[in-house]
Amino acid sequence: MTQPVILAVDEGTSNCKAVLVTKDGSILASGAEKVGISHPQPGWVEQDAEHIWSSTISAIETCLSDIESIEIVALGISNQRESVLIWDRTTGKSLGPVITWQCRRTAESCEKLKREGHEDDVIARTGLPLDPLFPATKVAWLLKHHSAQTEPEDICIGTVDSWLIWKFTGGALHATDSSNAARTQLFNLANMEWDTSLCTLFGVPLLMLPSVQDSSSEFGTTKDVQGLPDGIRIASAIGDSHAALFGHGAFQAGDGKITFGTGSSVMTTIEKFAPPPEGLTTTVAWSIDGKPTFAFEGNILVSASILPWTAELLGLKDVDELLELAMSVHESLGVRLVPALVGLGSPHWNSVARGVITGLSFKSGRPHIARAAAECIALQVYDIFAIIDLYSEAGIGRLFVDGGPSSNSFLMSLVANYLDHPVIVCERSELSALGAAYLAGITVGYWPDLDAIAGLDGGEKLVPPNMDAQARESALRDWKLAVNQSTLGT
Repeated sequence: MTQPVILAVDEGTSNCKAVLVTKDGSILASGAEKVGISHPQPGWVEQDAEHIWSSTISAIETCLSDIESIEIVALGISNQRESVLIWDRTTGKSLGPVITWQCRRTAESCEKLKREGHEDDVIARTGLPLDPLFPATKVAWLLKHHSAQTEPEDICIGTVDSWLIWKFTGGALHATDSSNAARTQLFNLANMEWDTSLCTLFGVPLLMLPSVQDSSSEFGTTKDVQGLPDGIRIASAIGDSHAALFGHGAFQAGDGKITFGTGSSVMTTIEKFAPPPEGLTTTVAWSIDGKPTFAFEGNILVSASILPWTAELLGLKDVDELLELAMSVHESLGVRLVPALVGLGSPHWNSVARGVITGLSFKSGRPHIARAAAECIALQVYDIFAIIDLYSEAGIGRLFVDGGPSSNSFLMSLVANYLDHPVIVCERSELSALGAAYLAGITVGYWPDLDAIAGLDGGEKLVPPNMDAQARESALRDWKLAVNQSTLGT
């Protein structure tokens, strides 16, 4: 008997993954392929669009290699957010690099716009501050440096989901979903449309932008894709952090999640659209049937990536050895590591802050620096939730965690302790891919509604807080002083 399944592609910063999802929410098969990344100048981070596509095809082929008697009823896409590219709609070839979310090359452009007094209006329209994380200034840079030989009407601008939709449909559709559009800094959250005044401000022609659809909707069908039959319905597209939130079933206002990776995304749903409190952003979490769900979000630029860096700094062989060393002491003795290696993201938004290690004394040793590296992952999350707790009408409800570090009980206990709030670890991996699969399944009727998805068993494990209040407050004071130290001179 042929088994109907959903194929989900999760195109991340360092890997592309493909999974097959069954009706009970289980992953039947998976495949992964690394995606190359380059740093042509300090602070610049690029990828190759064609390599992203070839990695996607390789991941799908690996996923399907040993599977028989299945019918792929829909394809869903989740993608690294805020990475952007331009391509020729006639030839289908990319023009220039993919400028990734990590890239800081447009920091001066953002500062110039701030000095000119544009930031308040940009935040009011988009929910996003002026920061090189977001694509608008990157698009302007790409158009300036890589579009001279191409007619304006032949240029497509898109985030990675748009590129994949274009490639999967054989160039038939230039589209994105509202969650990805909401991260471009060109999309007006009040009317859920591209904003012409912002396009003018950033120098981005409206005719180059993709059409915007619901996250759960029809994005054409596959055509001429290696390893896949023509005609598979592309039934969802969503940013990876939003997809993870959906994959957790965080459908109630106040529910949230922390995705740990190179950086981290902290996101909680809110009851209705609200301007972002200072230091956070407001975003579209997803949209279904023309109705958007909004969320507060904070983006941490350096999260788990501080661990291998610190391991190398301390002469350790790997992250496992670092964490073992960190657990050999019960506290950091006041040592704090602020991982501002590429600046600070939310809630500080300081692109020129730099990493510091503070609180050193003759009592300090490698174990205390190792523990400070582990604790800074949780402490950065605390900074964001301290603001969400003040401004969210629904407060903080269930709090899910995902990403590679979420499987480490030591790191997650630190998160629960510093938040003074339990976190929920799901045994299921690939939450972003699952979220994209669930949205695609709703589009094609594979699952009837959100209740059916919320009822799927995720194998959840609760990690409660267990930290002395006085020790917590002391550590938070030390952390605040260390963060201030990282921004001195900026």
